[in-house]
Amino acid sequence: MFGTGTPRGRNCLCDAGGGLSCAGAFPRLPWSLRGRSIEGPRPVSRHVFVRVFGQSLWDMTDHRHELNRGVLGYERRNEATSAESLSAQLASQGVRGNSRLTGQMAAVLLVLLAAEGATLLSVRQLITPHVFIGTLLVPPVAVKIGSTGWRMVRYYRGSSAYRAKGPPPLVLRLLGPVVVILTGVVIGSGIVVLLVPYPLSNQMLFIHKASFVLWFGTMIIHVLGHLADTARLAPADLVRNTRVQVRGAGARLWTVAVSLVTGAVLGVVMLPTVGTWLAGGGRGG
Repeated sequence: MFGTGTPRGRNCLCDAGGGLSCAGAFPRLPWSLRGRSIEGPRPVSRHVFVRVFGQSLWDMTDHRHELNRGVLGYERRNEATSAESLSAQLASQGVRGNSRLTGQMAAVLLVLLAAEGATLLSVRQLITPHVFIGTLLVPPVAVKIGSTGWRMVRYYRGSSAYRAKGPPPLVLRLLGPVVVILTGVVIGSGIVVLLVPYPLSNQMLFIHKASFVLWFGTMIIHVLGHLADTARLAPADLVRNTRVQVRGAGARLWTVAVSLVTGAVLGVVMLPTVGTWLAGGGRGG
C-alpha cells in the first residue's frame, strides 16, 4: 500500500510502520518506461515512438533535408560544370577571333607593302605615294603587333585556350621580335627623315635604307611562314558560312577599316612635308 496524503518522491514507498522508504525500493526504470505514472499509463513519448516504430517524423524530416541538400549539391555541380564549359567556349572563340584579326591585318599589310615596294622602282619620281603609303602603314602595323602581342602574352601567362592552340614554329617565334623591331625602325626613320633638318635627315635616310635591307630579308621568311594561315584566315569573316562560326566578325572588320582610314588621314597630313623636305635638299633613292 502506498501511503495516502504523504509526500511521495520518485521510487518512495510506505514501509510497514507507515513511514517512507526511498532508498532503492525499486531498480531504475528503463528509458522506455520512464515518465509513466503508477496511477495509469501516459501518452507514448517521442522516445518510445522512436524505439517502437523506428523513425519519428523529425527523423524523416532530417532525411528529407539531407535529400534536398544532395539535390542542391548536384544542381550546383551541374551549374559549375556548365559555367566552366561556357567559359571554355568563350575562350576558344577569343583565340579564333584573334587569329582571324591577325590574318586579316596580315593580308592588308601584304597589299600595302607590295604597293610600297612598287614605288621603290622609281622612288624619286614616286616619293609622294611612297610617303603616303609608308604613313598609311602605321595603324595597320600597330593593330597586327597588338593582336600577335596579345596572343603571346596570353600564352606565356598560361591561358588554357592559347596553350591548347600552341605557339608558332620555333623559327618564326624567334624571328617575330626581330621583325617587329625592324618594322618600327624602317617606318619610324622614314617619317623622321621628313621632319628633321637637312644635315640630320641624311643620317636618318641612311638608317632608313640600311634597316630596310635587314627588314626585307626577315620579312621574306616571316611571310612565307605565315602565308598558308593568312590565306585561310583573311577571308573567313567575309564568307557567310565561316563568318557565323566565330563571334565578333563585325568588330574585326571595323577594326581593319578604322585602321586604314586613320592611316589615310595620317598620310594626308604628312604630304606637305614632302615638298618641304625636297626644297631643303632632301633626295631619295
